[in-house]
Amino acid sequence: MSASVLLAVVVVYFSLLLAVAWWTSRRADNDSFFIGNRNSHWGLVAFGMIGTSLSGVTFISVPGSVGAGAFGYFQIMIGQFAGYAVVAFVLLPLYYRLNLSSIYRYLGARLGVAAHRTGAGFFILSRTLGATARLYLVVRILQDLVLAQFGMPFWLSALLVLVMILLYTLEGGVKTIVWTDTLQTTGMLGGLVICVVFLLHALGLDLASGWQSMRAAGLADVFVTDPMSASHWAKQLLAGAAIAVAMTGLDQEMMQKNISVRRLADAQKNMMVMAAIMTAVVLLFLFLGGLLTMYAQQQGIAAHGDRLFPAVVMGHLPAWVQLIFVVALISALFPSADGAITALTSSTCIDLIGLQERRDWDEARKRRIRKAVHLGYALVFLLLTLGFRWLDDPSMVSVILKLAGYTYGPLLGLFAFGILTTRTLRAGVLPWVALAAPALCWVIDAHQATLFGNYRMGLELLLVNAALTFGGLWAGSRPAPSSSGKSPG
Repeated sequence: MSASVLLAVVVVYFSLLLAVAWWTSRRADNDSFFIGNRNSHWGLVAFGMIGTSLSGVTFISVPGSVGAGAFGYFQIMIGQFAGYAVVAFVLLPLYYRLNLSSIYRYLGARLGVAAHRTGAGFFILSRTLGATARLYLVVRILQDLVLAQFGMPFWLSALLVLVMILLYTLEGGVKTIVWTDTLQTTGMLGGLVICVVFLLHALGLDLASGWQSMRAAGLADVFVTDPMSASHWAKQLLAGAAIAVAMTGLDQEMMQKNISVRRLADAQKNMMVMAAIMTAVVLLFLFLGGLLTMYAQQQGIAAHGDRLFPAVVMGHLPAWVQLIFVVALISALFPSADGAITALTSSTCIDLIGLQERRDWDEARKRRIRKAVHLGYALVFLLLTLGFRWLDDPSMVSVILKLAGYTYGPLLGLFAFGILTTRTLRAGVLPWVALAAPALCWVIDAHQATLFGNYRMGLELLLVNAALTFGGLWAGSRPAPSSSGKSPG
């Protein structure tokens, strides 16, 4: 299919997003931007959050991982389902009881202003790095497939994508994103199903025989039983649960959409429905990865990892499948960045600037500041996307999960300390602990062979980081006065 046709598809899709943004952002104010006026429908939120949670990394990297790791990624997903239950029945009741617009305000109420800002700071760092890594992956593929054929350099492609995202998120914020994420999730999942059906047909298989062929080739194995392996099932299940709690329940982008729902019961329903659908969708992505691997072997395609899916579709499948792939790809692209930039703007304005408390600023001034912050994050995203272009790791899902271990660990430890204890922090302790725990994890990770011999630490690094943070906070705290009663957690 010609690059001109593919580019036209991108333009039409973006025009549709702009139309949705115009419709949803009419009479929008700062409350609409931050929490959608607490009037979002739980079903829309649940469906849209699937696209945000999966993004382009799942769309490209998870199928590409099957050739080397079979269905091992599903171990993480099983653990994540348990983690989503913790978010629904432990964290959401807390957030709704305190009527939070930013979840890091809980840390301020429980442990003081330093904890509030530290939590927001780690979220900002975590989400910025994770979202730009996801954004880079999909922009790189669009660049290779379409934009490079027009002589467009990568930096300009990334800039244009970010400008498009700014145009439909600048006014409506969460109120807009709830709807655009629903549209984008539909496009991504539709593309997934169609690609699976076509590859089954191309291989002369149905669902049952496809599954049997994958099992015979060793591509459908889920559980890793070697206790020394970084992918051992127990490590992956625990890490998956911790990742779900940290990257969803302690993440302002994800919770910003949840708390935009009017009632707690609906938000909990949203969370568990999303978890169930996510589990099925990830399994289907892995099944697609098995089909792609078998097709590549049959056709002698040498691509692997993140490059496998685009190589098979754009080099060997019909034009109409290529068109669907591009629609699904851009549907996966925008949720990687639109919700992240909106949530980062919200957290910075609420947690760091204190925009909602500034009674001496009128609504127009607050709106100008919010827009300036929004534009600033777009610039940061551009610079970091160019940085990931320089890195160009062959499997971005591994990079993102590795980064999460370092940046979400202190958040997990900090929230656990606030919820599970009634102790109070001594002055000046928190910044040192929050920096020391990830630094110590880096030392441990860099010297695994010396410290553990043949044992290899994988994603459980997130739990180690959280435990070090919790332990440091405990050592730097004292029992709460007896008159203080129970903690807000």
